[in-house]
Amino acid sequence: MSTTSPRVGMFGGAFDPPHRAHGLLAQAAVRQLGLERLVVLPTGDAWHKARTLSPATDRLAMARLAFAGLPRVEVDDRELKRTGPTYSIDTLRELQAEHPGAQLVLVMGEDQAGDFARWRAWEDIARLAVLGVAGRGSGAGIAALRALPAVRVEPLELPQMPESATEVRARLTAGEDISALVEPAVARYIESHHLYQTT
Repeated sequence: MSTTSPRVGMFGGAFDPPHRAHGLLAQAAVRQLGLERLVVLPTGDAWHKARTLSPATDRLAMARLAFAGLPRVEVDDRELKRTGPTYSIDTLRELQAEHPGAQLVLVMGEDQAGDFARWRAWEDIARLAVLGVAGRGSGAGIAALRALPAVRVEPLELPQMPESATEVRARLTAGEDISALVEPAVARYIESHHLYQTT
C-alpha cells in the first residue's frame, strides 16, 4: 500500500549559493510531506542555466554547511560526479533502485514548477514521483502542473521568502551584507574563499 511506503524526497538545485529559504524549504518538505529522508543534490552540468556555475567543490561545501544538522536531510554529490548534462530523471531512477518500494517525492519551488513541462522526460518523472511544490508567488506554477496529465502535486505551505541566490550574489558583488540571507557558516565560507566578488 502506498500509504505505508516510506517517502524519500529529492531536492536538487544549483545552490550557488544556498540561502536560508533553501533550508526552510527542506524542513517544510520533511515535515509536511512526511519524508523519511530528503536527499539534497547540488546540480552538476545544469542544462537550463545560462550562466556558468561556481565550482562544484564550493557549491557542495556550501550545501553541506547550509543543511548541516537538519533532521532527515542529507547532501548527496552524485550529480556533481556525473559527466555531461544533469537531468532529474536520471537521479530519480537511481533513487528508485536504491529505495525499492519507497514513494519518491521531487521537491521544487514554484519557479521551477512553471517550467516543468520543458524538463527532459517530464512524463516519466511524473510517473516516478509526487511533486512537492513550495508555493512562492502567484500560484501559477502549481496551476500549470495540475493542468498536466497524470502529474501528482502536493503543495508545501511556506511563508513568503524573499531570499534568492541571485540577490545574494548581487549583494556580494556590491560589497553588501548577506548575514540575513545565508547561514553564518555559509557566509564565512564565501568570505574565506572570496566567492562572488569582482576583482
